[in-house]
Amino acid sequence: MPAKSAPTPPPQSSYPGERLGLPREGAGSIASFGQRIGGLAVDWGIAVLISWLFFDYHPLLTSVVFVVLTALTISLLGGTIGHLVFGMRLNTVSGTAPGWWRPLLRQVLLMLVLPAVVWDQDNRGGHDIFSGLVLRRFRR
Repeated sequence: MPAKSAPTPPPQSSYPGERLGLPREGAGSIASFGQRIGGLAVDWGIAVLISWLFFDYHPLLTSVVFVVLTALTISLLGGTIGHLVFGMRLNTVSGTAPGWWRPLLRQVLLMLVLPAVVWDQDNRGGHDIFSGLVLRRFRR
């Protein structure tokens, strides 16, 4: 009986998004780390402002405002306000609109932090992988 060989690992990509069939750069490519951080800062700032104005900057309510606001804008606009300001949109891996449940799942996982800091070779965080979404540039 021949010896079994070890399973072959998936091929390495030459750039993030290649395995997903996305372009290397420009519109449709994977959003950069800087764009992501900028978008997160804008979205968190909006959530903090709303929390400060209406909820006396309560920590738990600030997080709830962030999740609800961002999940709602992703569902309605295809991205959060911060994403749109920094030229990004969320789609499913197949390129369709995210719907309503994927953004909610993504944002809840984002608030847990750990899924968001574990990335794959396509620069997708665990929150994007588990929700089946990809954050892409919509402009250069």
